[in-house]
Amino acid sequence: MHINDGWLDIAQPIPSPNCDDRPDAEVSLIVVHGISLPAGHFGTPHVVDLFCNQLELSAHADFCDLEGVNVSAHLMIRRDGLVLQFVPFHQRAWHAGVSSFRGRSGCNDFSIGIELEGTDDTPYRPAQYQQLATICQLLMHDYGIDARCIVGHCDIAPGRKTDPGEAFNWPVFRALVKAGVKARVKAGIKTGSTSEQGI
Repeated sequence: MHINDGWLDIAQPIPSPNCDDRPDAEVSLIVVHGISLPAGHFGTPHVVDLFCNQLELSAHADFCDLEGVNVSAHLMIRRDGLVLQFVPFHQRAWHAGVSSFRGRSGCNDFSIGIELEGTDDTPYRPAQYQQLATICQLLMHDYGIDARCIVGHCDIAPGRKTDPGEAFNWPVFRALVKAGVKARVKAGIKTGSTSEQGI
């Protein structure tokens, strides 16, 4: 797995118009999200349509609140582990909204957003955990991201967002990341993480 010009080589590229240049800020945060459209319906084309401004609002009653909404994420990991990429990592995806991390607002400026196809209360699948962990290991290595800077949308927008929700098993995910980091170190590949605390 590699990153070439901001694009993940294993991902299916689906460029979204909902992005722009980052301000003078280094990528230092990974935000994990959960999404499905309609809520609880998996395998539909609607998330892709939303991120590409092609969502047909009349397709479902739940979509009425999405009129004029322009959002995106860098990646989406479907239930079967398939990875889609909408925005190259060096650009700013519009995924976090009003947000703050460690007193710093505007998390879109310095973060990478990864959507998991799911809901707050539906267990995520092993293939999703494995893909997410492997991708995060790569991002930690390439961008020097600390393991403690992998958070949920709920952590940067508390009270406004709840995803990836109580169904997301953070201990399982962090164990997978830690195992991958140790494997990289054993293979002589330095990680960007300055600490394994919080993994």
